[in-house]
Amino acid sequence: MDVYNLTTVTQFILIGLSDLPEVRYPLFAAFVIIYQITLLGNGAILLAIVTERKLQNPMYYLLANLSLLDIFCPSATVPKMLKNLLTEDHSISFVGCALQLYFLVALAGTEVFLLAVMAYDRYVAICFPLRYSLIMTKVRCVQLLFGTWAAGFFNSFMHTMATFSLSFCKSNRVNQYYCDIPPVVALSCSSTFIAELLILLMGSIFGVGAFLITLISYIYIVSTILKIQSVEGKRKAFSTCASHLLVVFLFYGTTIFTYIRPSSSQHSPARDRLISMLYGVITPMLNPIIYSLRNTEVKAALRKVLHLRICSQKA
Repeated sequence: MDVYNLTTVTQFILIGLSDLPEVRYPLFAAFVIIYQITLLGNGAILLAIVTERKLQNPMYYLLANLSLLDIFCPSATVPKMLKNLLTEDHSISFVGCALQLYFLVALAGTEVFLLAVMAYDRYVAICFPLRYSLIMTKVRCVQLLFGTWAAGFFNSFMHTMATFSLSFCKSNRVNQYYCDIPPVVALSCSSTFIAELLILLMGSIFGVGAFLITLISYIYIVSTILKIQSVEGKRKAFSTCASHLLVVFLFYGTTIFTYIRPSSSQHSPARDRLISMLYGVITPMLNPIIYSLRNTEVKAALRKVLHLRICSQKA
């Protein structure tokens, strides 16, 4: 008889790539490099925004918060994943799993809301350029940012409480690299109706709401750009939102691919989990690259920061 049918689960086992041991060390090296690039890239953008006065406006305050999220979100999962790749001990305590799930869902949810706020910011900038400074004041920006973080963490609190109020007395093997809602709920030996209903309700209210704000904002943005007569005017208007639009496509594309795509019948579950991990580590690394390559002000600020850094080291 399975011991987990008789005892309450006090820890979970993160399966990860346990059934593909031959790629442990190459994956460890790859994820270390990706994580380092993520920290350096987003840290550089934060430093540029803090030190460059030209970037201290609502648009870049929002970008600074995106960089913070892109530092915090992989930090909730990658260090534990790297440890699991190097050691035979893949366990995580019940409390540790709850905390990991809470911060992961909170940070991912906050990013969804932040992308919606950034879309609204670009909508105001392009559709009402003369009134932008009156609408997107620093006070309004702070209020919107507070709302995104509060909504993200409240949403996660509700999900975490619903998930870990369940009874776990069967298997403790989480079919993922980290503690996430679907694989943890799947281990429950009690009714999961409330947890699943909460996922549906919160997703419909917050997730779909944020997506619609982003989508509607860009419908108005594209409509306004198409009405501009000059080619140069269209190019300039599009350049102000191109970076954010790429980030939106990247975020929603990887999210849909991770959570909605069917499991592949041609690959092992471990390979499916490896593909899913791209959502958590690749996107945060690419975001600062997208903004630094397509935004001349950010590139100029980064060059200035790098120049000052080199000069200070020589001195």
